[in-house]
Amino acid sequence: MKFDQHFPTDQLKPYIKYFVVAESELENEYKVFPSLGLVVGFQYKGRLATVIDNREIKLTSAGITGVADGYKVFKNSADIGTLLVYFTEIGFTHFTSHPANELFNLSLSLDHIFDKNSIAEVEERLSVANTDKLRVKIVEQFLVSQLKDIQTDKLILEAVKLIYQTKGAVRIKELNQKLFISQSPFEKLFRKVVGTTPKKFASIVRFNTVLANLSETKTLTEICYENNFFDQAHFIKDFKRFTGDTPDNFKRLL
Repeated sequence: MKFDQHFPTDQLKPYIKYFVVAESELENEYKVFPSLGLVVGFQYKGRLATVIDNREIKLTSAGITGVADGYKVFKNSADIGTLLVYFTEIGFTHFTSHPANELFNLSLSLDHIFDKNSIAEVEERLSVANTDKLRVKIVEQFLVSQLKDIQTDKLILEAVKLIYQTKGAVRIKELNQKLFISQSPFEKLFRKVVGTTPKKFASIVRFNTVLANLSETKTLTEICYENNFFDQAHFIKDFKRFTGDTPDNFKRLL
């Protein structure tokens, strides 16, 4: 199993967190937990499917997955190779006018967003590329060709920063006050740029904080209250929605 990170060129750094080249010789079914940015994937060999209610739905070889508020199950064929693009929280909006929130909880073919012929050309070049460095370069060239000359939305960038600073515990009303914007226009803009509501985004940030804490020696009760859950019942309910498992069971498997 290979899962190698590659970092983007300076031109793409504000919009792309990193690339991953992943390969596996074995067929495998696995969970993907909620992330805080959209993800694009190119299968340069093998196939990928999403599993919903024990039913496999084959995905196209070039696809995009939006921000999600629950876990997803995927299944890869044997001998698969994938190049993944992890966008920053505000990155996607710099490559397309397509609102990010329309991809919420979805995995779609990439030609829903970008020109079909351009995607086909990238896939053709990837199929004959023989090094990871070249694969990343091919996808970077495609992204640069799609990059739009627009200003980063500083209001949304500041909102994302504040949510991270509080580890997802900030109240949206408090965000509105700090940013001097009323709730309705702020929420609409946030959804369009980031891909979900500020409240759901904050809950994913909090979930990721909880995951990071699980490997520590703290008890689940300590983790629950340190992350501002109302009580353990709410904590367990949220955790199961994000992982499909209880915190106890999940912690045992770490």
